[in-house]
Amino acid sequence: MTTPFETESLTPLHWIGIVLASITGVVHLYFGVLAIDTAQGVSFVLAGVAFFVAIFLLLVDVRRRLLYLVGIPFTGIQVVLYFVFNWPDVLSPGGIGDKIVQISLIAILVVLYRRES
Repeated sequence: MTTPFETESLTPLHWIGIVLASITGVVHLYFGVLAIDTAQGVSFVLAGVAFFVAIFLLLVDVRRRLLYLVGIPFTGIQVVLYFVFNWPDVLSPGGIGDKIVQISLIAILVVLYRRES
């Protein structure tokens, strides 16, 4: 049976990135649904969906290098906005855990982008 996914070229680093993107995607969907009646809640849902769309695009091998390049600032902006909107109360375990996941994802995206340059 033929599958639309092209996973043979994925390295362990890709799979770690997929796990990290899934984690932050779920976190964003969760908090977004909790506050869906607000603009911030909607933006969280959209960000969560975007992470899963990116995973799908990676798995079907759609312009991976561009995907890494777009993913770096997309994720980085979320890290910055977390601190901007939550300062000085930034030490929630869920928020900090998600930022650690996102910073790790950014590092992986940078490495993947540089490998394909």
